[in-house]
Amino acid sequence: MNTTPDGRPIPPAHADERAMLEAWLDFHRATLALKCSGLKDDQLRRAAASPSSMTLLGLVQHMAEVERNWFQRVFAGLTVSPVFAEGNPDGFALQPERGIDEAKAAWQAEVARGRELIADASLDDSGHLSEQEAGHVGDQGVSLRWIMVHMIEEYARHNGHADFIREQVDGVTGA
Repeated sequence: MNTTPDGRPIPPAHADERAMLEAWLDFHRATLALKCSGLKDDQLRRAAASPSSMTLLGLVQHMAEVERNWFQRVFAGLTVSPVFAEGNPDGFALQPERGIDEAKAAWQAEVARGRELIADASLDDSGHLSEQEAGHVGDQGVSLRWIMVHMIEEYARHNGHADFIREQVDGVTGA
């Protein structure tokens, strides 16, 4: 596997659908980790643009919650509590005692658990949405393919936020 100069895995130019989806998802996961690298705790907690309170640390926590939701709750049908707290279901709220090491460890654990749950699944296998979520999608069942494409989109969108926040924090751009 080839990597970018900063170490992120480059998705293959030619691969089957499953390998391509997994590679792009891993690329975007690595991009978020890269955006948080080399910063101090206070920098990871800094919001970039008022009135938004979004931070790089909050994005890592949020993506841990997103990984848990789509792979454990929706796809595998498991009943699991939020990663960080019942009162923080989207993960964005920060706690003074929780830094990037703890948040990254939780996020990586969710990534690993998601990989485990889908390892032997077909892209056509379905997960089930709540009635509220189904109202947004138009169906209560979503395929693993849909979930993976959605996860790529979710990471890509938030990596755009991370680009902006990182540039505001220390001027680093790109990637």
